Amino acid sequence: MDVEGIREVAKDLDDTLETKDNGKILEFFADDCEVELLGVTLKGKDGVRKWLDWKYQHVSNYELVPVVIMIEGDVFFEEFLVKAKLPNGIKLESKQAEVLVYDEDYKVKSLRLYFDRLDFADAITKDPISKYIVRRLIKISLKGLV
Repeated sequence: MDVEGIREVAKDLDDTLETKDNGKILEFFADDCEVELLGVTLKGKDGVRKWLDWKYQHVSNYELVPVVIMIEGDVFFEEFLVKAKLPNGIKLESKQAEVLVYDEDYKVKSLRLYFDRLDFADAITKDPISKYIVRRLIKISLKGLV
């Protein structure tokens, strides 16, 4: 596969994700694709729709800022920064990574997303008890590192 072709298609996908145009986004995926995130695997374009609906339910708008991109064969890896605004008006940044595997038609066969759900949990919790629990989990998870 052509490295520059994959780079272009991946960039176009990122740009289209920012527009929230589900119809255009679906065109980037193979019919039998898989999307994996948070321990859940979604299959086919119905799975992509489910992921997009979930994503846009939790994020009003966002910008994807590439940090590191690597391409080998049909595999695209990207570390990126998400600069998001949530429906409640809160802004947050989350460092994430994705692995995309493309087919011969430059359609996504597999998308695996990796991110820390605590980035979002801290931003969306409202009541004091939930905020305390999330912040306590963050503190415990860093014990010994900082």
